Amino acid sequence: MTVLKTSFRNFLAHKGRMALSAIAVLLSVAFVCGTLVFTDTMNATFDKLFASTASDVAVSPKKNDDAQETGRPQTLPASLQAKLATVPGVAKVEPHATSQQITVATAKNKSISPSSGAPTVGTNWDESQKKSVEITSGHEPRGAGEAVLDADTADKHGVKKGDTLRVIATPGDFTVRVVGIATYRTTNPGAAVLYFDTPTAQAKLLGSTGVYSGYGLTAASGVSDEQLKKGVTAAVGTDYAVRTAAETKAENKKDVGSFLDVMKYALLGFAGIAVLVGIFLIVNTFSMLVAQRTREIGLMRAIGSSRRQVNRSVLVEALMLGVVGSVLGIGGGIALAVGLMELMGATGMKLDTSELTIKATTPAVGLAIGVVVTVLAAYLPARRAGKISPMAALRDAGNPADAKAGRVRAALGLLLSGAGAAALVAAAKSDDASAGSGMLGLGVLLSLVGLVVVGPLLAGFVVRVLSTVVLRAFGPVGRLAERNALRNPRRTGATASALMIGLALVAALSVVGSSMVASATDQLDKSVGADFIIQSENGPLSPAAVKALKSARHVAHFTDYTVVNARITAPDGSTATHRLSAVSPTYADDVRAETVGGRLADAYAKDAMSVPEGYAKDHGVKVGDRLTVAMTDGRTAKLKVNAITSDDTSIDQGAMYTNIATARGYLAADNMPLNAMVLAKAADGQEKEAAASLKAAVADYPQIKVRDQADYKALIKDQVGQLLNMIYGLLALAIIVAVLGVVNTLALSVVERTREIGLLRAIGLSSRQMRRMIRLESVVIALFGALLGLGLGMAWGTASQQLLALQGLGVLDIPWPTITAVFAGSAVVGLLAALVPAFRAGRMNVLNAIATD
Repeated sequence: MTVLKTSFRNFLAHKGRMALSAIAVLLSVAFVCGTLVFTDTMNATFDKLFASTASDVAVSPKKNDDAQETGRPQTLPASLQAKLATVPGVAKVEPHATSQQITVATAKNKSISPSSGAPTVGTNWDESQKKSVEITSGHEPRGAGEAVLDADTADKHGVKKGDTLRVIATPGDFTVRVVGIATYRTTNPGAAVLYFDTPTAQAKLLGSTGVYSGYGLTAASGVSDEQLKKGVTAAVGTDYAVRTAAETKAENKKDVGSFLDVMKYALLGFAGIAVLVGIFLIVNTFSMLVAQRTREIGLMRAIGSSRRQVNRSVLVEALMLGVVGSVLGIGGGIALAVGLMELMGATGMKLDTSELTIKATTPAVGLAIGVVVTVLAAYLPARRAGKISPMAALRDAGNPADAKAGRVRAALGLLLSGAGAAALVAAAKSDDASAGSGMLGLGVLLSLVGLVVVGPLLAGFVVRVLSTVVLRAFGPVGRLAERNALRNPRRTGATASALMIGLALVAALSVVGSSMVASATDQLDKSVGADFIIQSENGPLSPAAVKALKSARHVAHFTDYTVVNARITAPDGSTATHRLSAVSPTYADDVRAETVGGRLADAYAKDAMSVPEGYAKDHGVKVGDRLTVAMTDGRTAKLKVNAITSDDTSIDQGAMYTNIATARGYLAADNMPLNAMVLAKAADGQEKEAAASLKAAVADYPQIKVRDQADYKALIKDQVGQLLNMIYGLLALAIIVAVLGVVNTLALSVVERTREIGLLRAIGLSSRQMRRMIRLESVVIALFGALLGLGLGMAWGTASQQLLALQGLGVLDIPWPTITAVFAGSAVVGLLAALVPAFRAGRMNVLNAIATD
């Protein structure tokens, strides 16, 4: 009980000094709890949506992952409806005609498709739609030329009842008038949804009034879903997918759940980084508090407190810190989840905060993480406190550092760092991606731990070098700042290590991202001879769009490019599904691929193909061999291998090529996949005229983008940049926690040096000079952490790039502007972190400071 009282009094006495540590715990726990609440809410919301849309039993085509990309969904015959209606236990049969391969444009030719990646859905209106939406304005579609639009899409794009929309679908383009607005009863999953009458949906979306995309069956009273499923299966056989409502919900949840799981674990990974950084802050806080209370702890030992009691006293303080920080963090996590929901709303997926889902496990997980991490982080300082002897009460200074422990730590750190460096080199030189990835992970772990352990040893050298460059110009004040930073290398190393972790990840990702862009640019310059790359932002190019495109003038030739799914049997007897790139023969000029056998131009001869180098080695394929190629939904061909392409590329690596005319010879027109893209070569000296003509030709198709090589390079750079910016944003939490560590270290250091500061002021150091000294100390610690982090991150990034070179990422590009900006930014961070501690140091009363015990 005495230990508990002492711990409670110490906690209250030093609550100000522990505030920043509590904030670190709060932020880490908030990130974890916010992620869990947000993903649980998303799951619950989608569960409710799927429950509202699922029929008692659904009949649909069997899923075929190898189906050709024809731009039309798989369908069922309309004649099946009558057969299903006669199945015992069926009360109602509702046919569905749905397609996600459409683009919808306004009268001003502006696409209203979601920019978030969610689909644009066209479907027929029937009674089942009323389970998930209600028409809040106008009426349901009653004939050809009428449609109902979902309210969220209408609001976002300013579409009103009476407006005309143009629908671009694979069977053809058509216009409709908006006669109603439908509002979701639960949540809008982010899709743009347009409802038509059933005959229009069949003819315009599926291409025939004799087919449907599926059927929803309602069970008669007293008939269970399982009973109805058995009856339907018995009636229609096993040629179709028959699912109960529960199975349909599970299937839908599986598709959405995989995305949510990736999001969840990615966010938790960044939360883990923040927790790791927070550990350094907590260790530093308790180490400094123990050092400042050396005499107090010595007196406790002198009057009878045991080592265990002192140890327990510090751990109880940590427990209280963990509980306070965790409880606040749980509340912060809920607020963060609400913020994420609002952010998702801005992208089109409106989540209702009234459906916020907080499972009982979420607060328990947050509390456990905050408390366990805090207590574990305080364990070493607590042990150190327990070792303080009663004689320490008679000394002015704290216990001297253990020289032997310092030597062991330095040796261990150098050993781990050396092992990490060796593993990174092995990863960079690896010829096998799988083995290299394992070595890379090991190298990252060992080098990180090694630098954390050896940090105090490096502090002495690196800080002196930085001081020579940065601090010596400030004269005696700069020298004082340098000595303060070197006074406790272990503390300086721990503070810098917290910043090092976040910046190492930033540097590594910057190197990989920059190398990706440089490699893609290099491959484009070396390999792509086409002047223009034409693609759709919404699946394949529709036939009407391709026809319009090819009406453009000033073009020397067009190259069609599509992908055909086929099962290929190699000479060794192995059979597997592959994606065959079916292209025009001019593709050999538009994309120059190196071969290790044969000529690529010969691969476009009749009934010929090429295979990649890796496939040829694995299956013993040689130029002149014939492969059995069974086209999905088509006939089987015997194609002669006329070329073997090199794997040393990032463009079309691993692709198998054949002439598009060959593919058409073995596939019916309805089963021939649509163009994934079209390449174009301008007539000599007419690049500008060709670009203008191509863009004018597809002006009516807002989903189609015509890009020259410069545009395509910019697109790659933007995509990589957006991904990196998102990751940097998530890493910002770890960096914020690290900055709090710098602030806390300086603040506690000021308290620790109160008498010293008073003496410095007494012998003539001005308040302004005192503030400058604290700021310079902070800057040099921040730069030390940045130097370690950026150096480590560039090593990680370089090893990663060398490993990824096996996949065609052949150019190493160090983004020096980014690295320099981050290093300079670290100095600014150091200045900002020192503002409050420096202000407090500058305002100290000289006499009171000197009299401090």
